[in-house]
Amino acid sequence: MIEHVSAQTFHARRGRLKNAFRYGVDYVLTDMTSGAPPLLSRNRFNLFSIHDRRHGGPRGCGRGLAWFREELERRGFPLEGAQLLLLTQPSFLWFHFNPVSFWIAVRDGSPHAFIAEVNNTFGHRHCYFAAHPDFRPIQRSDVIEAEKLMHVSPFQQVAGRYRFNFGMTEQAFNIRIYYTNGAEGVLATLDGPRRPVTSGGLLRAALRRPFGAARVVALIYWQALRLWIKRAPFLRKPPPPKPLISDSSTFSGG
Repeated sequence: MIEHVSAQTFHARRGRLKNAFRYGVDYVLTDMTSGAPPLLSRNRFNLFSIHDRRHGGPRGCGRGLAWFREELERRGFPLEGAQLLLLTQPSFLWFHFNPVSFWIAVRDGSPHAFIAEVNNTFGHRHCYFAAHPDFRPIQRSDVIEAEKLMHVSPFQQVAGRYRFNFGMTEQAFNIRIYYTNGAEGVLATLDGPRRPVTSGGLLRAALRRPFGAARVVALIYWQALRLWIKRAPFLRKPPPPKPLISDSSTFSGG
């Protein structure tokens, strides 16, 4: 299967300095095996493309779906009957940057486990694995907590915790990531309908949001400039965390 998710993302900073923005972004949901329309390719250049080496494992050296399957097996996830999917922003022409992608294990239309694959603009990656101990379905009301381990923004410390709410239905995605560190924090959301991917839809996305991933990077730097003008403290980049993936430390109903 392969679908187009024309989404909206919202970011709001809490604490001493306030900043908020909303913009559109295009994601693709794929099982990494199905065919695609002419404007979207796997592992080769196109207007839009998805490359195994960019997902599933160390940044730039990914192994795609095989990596996700191995991580599930390592944790005892029952793979029989499960559909393994990737929700990601595809590359646009030569440009690629993806702040967060999601590897999702689905059974009967519901997510039972996921890995949030988080990238920063400094070339680092860390992944957060989330599932109930018994791998029952993840509901949107469930709260997944994980310790923040990677430097994402130069204006936020590597401290505090993430709270994930992962909403996935057969019609849409509704994802919340809430970062808190004392009085400081950030709310990030991703909401959008699921539709069959078509060349027409991809072409409209390219015209509506030109430059794809390059646009995402430009928007990130623009918001960073706004925070710098507001005199937000600028923190030095620490080395990336090890190991590459960590498990959610707490999982509870919302």
